[in-house]
Amino acid sequence: MKRVFIAIILVFFFIGHTLAQRRDIVEYKQNWDKQKVFWGYFLGLNKKDFKITYKTANNFIEVNSSIGFEVGLIGDLRLHKNISLRLEPGLSSNTKTLAFTHITGGAKDSIRKVNGTYLRIPLLLKLNTNRLNNMRPYVVGGVSYDYNFSSNQNNANDNLDGEFRAKKNNFTYEIGLGVDLYLPYFIFSPSIRGVFAINNELVRDADPNSQWTGPIDYFGTRGVFIKFAFH
Repeated sequence: MKRVFIAIILVFFFIGHTLAQRRDIVEYKQNWDKQKVFWGYFLGLNKKDFKITYKTANNFIEVNSSIGFEVGLIGDLRLHKNISLRLEPGLSSNTKTLAFTHITGGAKDSIRKVNGTYLRIPLLLKLNTNRLNNMRPYVVGGVSYDYNFSSNQNNANDNLDGEFRAKKNNFTYEIGLGVDLYLPYFIFSPSIRGVFAINNELVRDADPNSQWTGPIDYFGTRGVFIKFAFH
């Protein structure tokens, strides 16, 4: 997956270099950036796991994650010709498997599947370069409120009963880069983002000495998102 992300970044720069070299290019959507507000939508992929720190040594959790999906809407408020405030509410889904390597007794005790379906509401600041023919690179960053529909936070059962629990309400920050490509009928805007949890998402087991949650100090989402936006 890392190779895919690197390849996409290289594609961004290749497209930009190719467009910059063409002198006879027709500039599309010349009045687009004069709008104060505009809308769009995005589709995408994610690869998320967890950052985990421990209270004691000799405890380790392996995280195996699948590739998830993203879908949502975009609202963009132009503050300056090179700065805009952006809201990107959407749904994000991903499945992770936790392997507690310090726990013996077979998969029933040492393996936990963590499903995650989130409502994400990022508030972002987008910083654009000046337009170069039909492209405009940008960097983006900000914070997000994430509601986890699959958290199990209010489930009375815990890991002793086979249920791994996480918090419903979480906050993340994200940073990324992308490029707006001005096409004849719409603007295509691919980007790559890094997403990192701010709060500890772990819901601890009832037993403070639980072999599952007792050794954990911090447990938070981190991941890479690839988004394909259309305006």
